Amino acid sequence: QIQDLTFLIKNYYLTELYLNNNELTDISGALKHLCSLQILFLHNNELKKLGKTVKELKGMISLQTLNLFHNPLEYDPDYRLYVIHFLPSVQLLDRKLVTQKERESALHLYNPKRAWVMQSVAFGKRADTSLGTTVGSGRCTQPARRPIMPSVLKWFGNVQVMDLLCSFCRLPFEDPEDAVLVRAMTRSLMEFSSVDWNKVATCQERRLENKAEEPLEKLTVQFR
Repeated sequence: QIQDLTFLIKNYYLTELYLNNNELTDISGALKHLCSLQILFLHNNELKKLGKTVKELKGMISLQTLNLFHNPLEYDPDYRLYVIHFLPSVQLLDRKLVTQKERESALHLYNPKRAWVMQSVAFGKRADTSLGTTVGSGRCTQPARRPIMPSVLKWFGNVQVMDLLCSFCRLPFEDPEDAVLVRAMTRSLMEFSSVDWNKVATCQERRLENKAEEPLEKLTVQFR
């Protein structure tokens, strides 16, 4: 018939606490100092406010086992997902293991922006473009030349090779601005691809389910 938890005010190093089968209606301000708790049983009480109860337990980063069933708060919509999201250290909730799927569902429900970022993992790579790219303004008088070294260069001495290299470095345009513009247009692209990882089967699913996988949908965007 316990109704008040003020007697726990100095028990900082408790790792297990069994308060089930009592008459607790509110635990606000009574347990948050118990940061070492690993097991907490609060089932079969009269706890009604889910938000206040979970807020009291947020500082328990070592809490792994939690029982809250048979309290009025368990009738709140999405009660289990709420607890899973705001108490991420809990691995066993109401005698049931917390699954990865439940954690993902909780993230989608209570932090959709972060879920979107995690699902839109992008990877970039350099995409080569042709050196003969034309400029839309029509300012170029000649296409850019690719400095390809003939294989016979290896037979010449260092002086002749350096002279040939210098000849390839000369601007093929009368106006230097045209050369700069062509150089800018012939730089490589940045290519970003995003994938919806929710539709990608995990290794475990691939082992357990013998069915053909659907082709992966990938969105690719290119930036110059």
